Amino acid sequence: MTAFDLPWLVADIGGTNARFGLVTSPGAPPSSVAVLAGADYATLPEAVAAYLAEHAGGVRPGAACLAVAGPIDGDHYRLTNSPWAGSVRDLGVPYAVLLNDFEALAVSLPHLTGGDLVSLGGPEPGHGVKAVLGPGTGLGVGGLVPGDCGWTPIPGEGGHVTVPVVERREREVVRVLQSQGLPYVVAEHVLSGPGLVRLHRALAQVNGVAAPELGASDIVARLDDPLCAETIEVFCGLLGSFAGNVALTLGARGGVYLGGGVLPRIVERVCAGDFRARFTANPDMADYLAAIGTVLIVAPQPALTGAAAWLAQRARARLVG
Repeated sequence: MTAFDLPWLVADIGGTNARFGLVTSPGAPPSSVAVLAGADYATLPEAVAAYLAEHAGGVRPGAACLAVAGPIDGDHYRLTNSPWAGSVRDLGVPYAVLLNDFEALAVSLPHLTGGDLVSLGGPEPGHGVKAVLGPGTGLGVGGLVPGDCGWTPIPGEGGHVTVPVVERREREVVRVLQSQGLPYVVAEHVLSGPGLVRLHRALAQVNGVAAPELGASDIVARLDDPLCAETIEVFCGLLGSFAGNVALTLGARGGVYLGGGVLPRIVERVCAGDFRARFTANPDMADYLAAIGTVLIVAPQPALTGAAAWLAQRARARLVG
């Protein structure tokens, strides 16, 4: 087995789940996709070994691209919302590379088709700089920059910037969270799956009502519950302001793309809520933001698509070199 022998292993490693797939030929979509619960494995190599043995027929990949939800330092990774940490060399794959999970999601953007995207307002995204962000176990942010030789992804940790509160109700939520031990409230604290739970609890306190302890999946499912509906309403407004900030920071005239595990479950409510109005609400740059398209990614495993595209690009460069 030598570097870039097929098949290739691709993975999207989040704080809750680890998604794996195989690429059997350059340009082919990932196959044999499986989702493993991270809590079932002590380390990432154990999860990889389980996937290859139980879902991929025991194959030995010649190359691997792993998108991980956390900072990367060369061949070392440390997940932000999971105890997994180590070196990609521990996998024993001839060629293995790490990407930030939203870096991989950014790489996927040119490969997504119309059915993979839902418009959230504005014009159709163009060719310029693109931004991608999204709430899951955490809040990821990345970018994609066009160049003479293709696209270059930009990783980042933008989910840890200060939460973009605008309305009195949002300021009250932040005050409650600060009183509960979060002196510095960042965007990820409210714009994520766990953030939905924090928002729900904080809004109950702001409104002076009793509320049951609900998980994120319960909050998004209870369409007729007034407090759950208000939680989603506040969530969408904050997300719009945050997305507008990201668009301005990156100069993302090529579009803002929303991914992550939370939003595909509330597509209609994001479309009907305050997301787009808050996205364009900047008093100095409203026209600039109004000209930027916003879309929601509904493709099932887009980070795997990005990881596969990254390996195909590296394989082509290797042949040319």
